[in-house]
Amino acid sequence: MRMMCHAGTVTTSGDIDGVRHGSVHGLDAIVVETPHSTAAISVFGGQVLSFTPAGAGEDVLWVSPLVKSPPTPIRGGIPVCWPYFAREGQGRDVPSHGYARTARWALIAGGRTDSGDCELEFAPEGLDHLRLELRMTVRVGATLEHGLHTHNPGAEPVSMTEAFHNYFRVSDVSSVRVSGLDGLSYLDQFDDMRSHPQHGDWMLPREDGRSDRVYPGAGGVYRIVDPGLRRAIEVSVRGGRSAVVWNPGEDGAAGMTDVGPHWRDFVCVEAANVGPDVVEVPAGADHSLWQTISVTTIE
Repeated sequence: MRMMCHAGTVTTSGDIDGVRHGSVHGLDAIVVETPHSTAAISVFGGQVLSFTPAGAGEDVLWVSPLVKSPPTPIRGGIPVCWPYFAREGQGRDVPSHGYARTARWALIAGGRTDSGDCELEFAPEGLDHLRLELRMTVRVGATLEHGLHTHNPGAEPVSMTEAFHNYFRVSDVSSVRVSGLDGLSYLDQFDDMRSHPQHGDWMLPREDGRSDRVYPGAGGVYRIVDPGLRRAIEVSVRGGRSAVVWNPGEDGAAGMTDVGPHWRDFVCVEAANVGPDVVEVPAGADHSLWQTISVTTIE
């Protein structure tokens, strides 16, 4: 499987204007600067650590100020959960959220578009023992376009789950709302995965102040409205049938050494295929999960 960039391909970041190696949040990263925005992608885990549109001020993504050093998974940004989410369909002796988020990732191709956007292709290293192959596209411009591409090189179909585990920076999770989920049913991790109806926009539940909800068969367009930062973040998804909305709340965060008192600063709205939305990749076939993240100002 090969992704061709809009402006041709190169082999090293030094060959692409505005792309360099650097350190972001103390992590080794590929740093991207375009006329429209800046971004950074961690070499460890392939996580997008930062996306800041020009004039936006605040980063769209949240990375914990208590982030641990590798090989501990990075808390924040956009972790890549692949080829399974949590430990869905797996035993207890495998890493949570799969192998991709703790692999080292290589920049294998990239280029510039006529509009100045930068499109990069990455691949994880050391995952040759798996039955599936993985590539990732990150296109940085006025929006952030993010693609996860799975190829099945074998002679039998392979089932998988996956997610972009987006951590979005917010002013206060208790004052934001998420639209695009009204009328759906969700499976509540805090209620033994029982199904409940969603009425209106998602807001952090008042009764226990935490959320871990899987929305199967979701619509694919979700909007985080944040009056405190006077902005709305829209997530538009292709190839993903599930949405996940997560925040551990104060009590849950107290037991997480890389979150702690900072739990109010983010909400996870995830593009995914999880729960009952299992993906079967036929022999010799490909599957892609795409998300586009954009930001608008609100009054």
